[in-house]
Amino acid sequence: MKKIYSIFVLILLTITNSWCQSPEYQKKKEDKIEKGSVFTKIINRELDATIVYEDEDIIAFVPNRLQAPVHLLIVPKKEIHTINDVSEEDTLLLGKLFLVAKRLAKEQGISETGYRLSMNINEDAGQSVFHLHMHLLGGEKLGPMVTQKE
Repeated sequence: MKKIYSIFVLILLTITNSWCQSPEYQKKKEDKIEKGSVFTKIINRELDATIVYEDEDIIAFVPNRLQAPVHLLIVPKKEIHTINDVSEEDTLLLGKLFLVAKRLAKEQGISETGYRLSMNINEDAGQSVFHLHMHLLGGEKLGPMVTQKE
């Protein structure tokens, strides 16, 4: 019975470990959070950016690496590391992100042709900046978000 229990625990640990972030990613994430967000540095005007929208809660700017003809980052000024860190008090702020995205899509001339809003959360999604942000992408026909399985 003890052997079966040990095997069960080993299997459980193996399975749950595959649901966790890799140690390398966790370390990189912790280091980046400790150093402070590059987006907070843009908000505080410590780094330059081409800002296309700003109010008391939200800032939007052109990223360094464009992934589409129209590519903007829409960022809350409140530093929230991931969607997993959102609280009830952030409800209005998150809604405002979408309203700003709608406004910017219209201003960029892509509201009718179509656009994508995307957020990357943690390792499997490729999150590299640990300050919640939304990508607004458009200006051309966008491919699938992920490789489609048959």
